[in-house]
Amino acid sequence: MSERSRTALITGISGQDGSYMAELLLAKGYEVHGIIRRSSSINTPRLDNIYQAPHTPGQNLFLHYGDITDASMLTNLVRDVRPDEVYNLAAQSHVRVSFDIPDYTGNVDALGTMRMLEAVRASECGARFYQASTSELFGSTPPPQNEDTPFHPRSPYGVAKIYSYWAVVNYREAYGLHASNGILFNHESERRGETFVTRKITRAVARIAAGIQDTVYMGNLSAKRDWGYAPEYVEGMWMMLQQDNPDDYVLATGEAASVRDFVEVAFAHAGLDWEKYVKHDSRHERPSEVDALHGDPSKAKKKLGWAAKTHWRDLAKRMVDADRQLLDDQLSGKSVREEHI
Repeated sequence: MSERSRTALITGISGQDGSYMAELLLAKGYEVHGIIRRSSSINTPRLDNIYQAPHTPGQNLFLHYGDITDASMLTNLVRDVRPDEVYNLAAQSHVRVSFDIPDYTGNVDALGTMRMLEAVRASECGARFYQASTSELFGSTPPPQNEDTPFHPRSPYGVAKIYSYWAVVNYREAYGLHASNGILFNHESERRGETFVTRKITRAVARIAAGIQDTVYMGNLSAKRDWGYAPEYVEGMWMMLQQDNPDDYVLATGEAASVRDFVEVAFAHAGLDWEKYVKHDSRHERPSEVDALHGDPSKAKKKLGWAAKTHWRDLAKRMVDADRQLLDDQLSGKSVREEHI
């Protein structure tokens, strides 16, 4: 496919991955459309640096109110926009929270994908489709995990994402859609939500170093994850849709570390002894834990030419630096947010 004059539709554009994807596609000359949910509070700060007002000359970023649970809205939007590529990144993506709201998680993460696939199929626009799958599909299956590893999810989130994974495979086989699953292992950044474990840690480090917090409560410190840097993973998503044939790919660094390891490096980067500030709270533990996720990205390296450049130690330090700068800006009054659309 040529990069010239292409149009992309991103669900979840206001999230971590969605905002990075929008930046990448705009830099490549795409016209980008994104779906955002209407909220009484500001929910688009990750788009501040690329936002374009409706009267902007040569506008190539368009935001549309909508929701992945609204089938008619999705069908109408796909019909009107007629995208060349669709990146389905919208989700209730917090694993621990999925135990508290399993019905909502299934509606968004499972049925939401089916709605998007059906909108693409019904529109006959020929769009290539990317589905944000997850390493949580593997659950309790021992690492290392690759595209041939059996699935055994351990959360409502993982179960919902299995539905999505097989829906993509089914639409690919039944209707010939160019639809691919990206089975992405944990990928973080300074834009990660504050309730996710890595950002919770680095934000706490910043606040403790500044003297405005003295404790952070954590759950299971022994769980191991394969952490990478989100902007690199977004590029891998794009690469999948540039292939002649659709397929499913694992994206990972190939290196795993425990939550305790991440905590230790993050605190040490700010000159702090983590054991003085970290306390256990069982409320942060999952009813069924995933002990170890460690990806094997060999297929992506061979077929896409993709490989992670940033590994977890540098990632932890980068996120600490970003959260310390963000806190400094907030305390000095430099941090300003504007609502879009």
